[in-house]
Amino acid sequence: MPTARINGISLYYQIFGDSGPFLALVTGGRRGHQEFIPLAQRIAAMGFQVMLHDRRNTGASDILIAGEVGEEILWADDLAALLRHLGAVPAFVGGSSAGARLSILTALRHPSQVKALLLMRVTGGAFAAGRLPGMYYGQFIEAAQRGGMAAVCATEQYQERIAANPANRATLMAMDPKLYIDVMTRWMTLFSNGGHLPVMGVTEEQLASINVPTLVIPGNDRTHNTDSGLAAARMIKGSELHMLPITFEDVPLVEYSAWSPLEPEIAEVMVTFMKGHA
Repeated sequence: MPTARINGISLYYQIFGDSGPFLALVTGGRRGHQEFIPLAQRIAAMGFQVMLHDRRNTGASDILIAGEVGEEILWADDLAALLRHLGAVPAFVGGSSAGARLSILTALRHPSQVKALLLMRVTGGAFAAGRLPGMYYGQFIEAAQRGGMAAVCATEQYQERIAANPANRATLMAMDPKLYIDVMTRWMTLFSNGGHLPVMGVTEEQLASINVPTLVIPGNDRTHNTDSGLAAARMIKGSELHMLPITFEDVPLVEYSAWSPLEPEIAEVMVTFMKGHA
């Protein structure tokens, strides 16, 4: 899989399809790009080029725990720079959960580079605000406080990143645990500050300022509650809402893998939307 040197780090990416409009899709959480490969292949077969990538600190891309702004802003700036590097702007940009938040931030920070947004499993509400900061940051801060960088490297999520890119272990072990804790605490605070909003991390005014075509496909669990998707569709002017044939499940998380049977419909809806705005 190719890499690109973007903003001082190496990002792994993969492009499906040889011709057609360009779509960047971003997975949720801190997961690598692999779970979106079947969806990317379906969309590419219908006449698009689909780019998947591992964000910094995820998958096989480099780990860099540094930055004064929030981590999701860094992700958005990296994506914009990667699209420029590939000569793919303006592009359709979309994703699921954290990928949807990143897509919105990319449109807000780099509006000329985004042709339209495709948002799935929008995150918001009190449950997500209470759950995600600890999952993304708190547990690793506690590990560093307890056992330094060796304890951070031993966590399941960092073991996955080290397995994907063994050089990341040396990067982590060279870090001062205090610096790691300071950066992760800052990121957690910035992330938590947006937790009270109907769409996590984005104000109603920011959503109202988005002026590119937008497709919203709401989620169906407590982290990706349906109301957050409906709020995004309502607040983004002229957006298109698509409700999948699913019901809300009163559980913390429905794994994206459970949506696999829905991917033919998701791909068809996305392609129809993009062709309408190409």
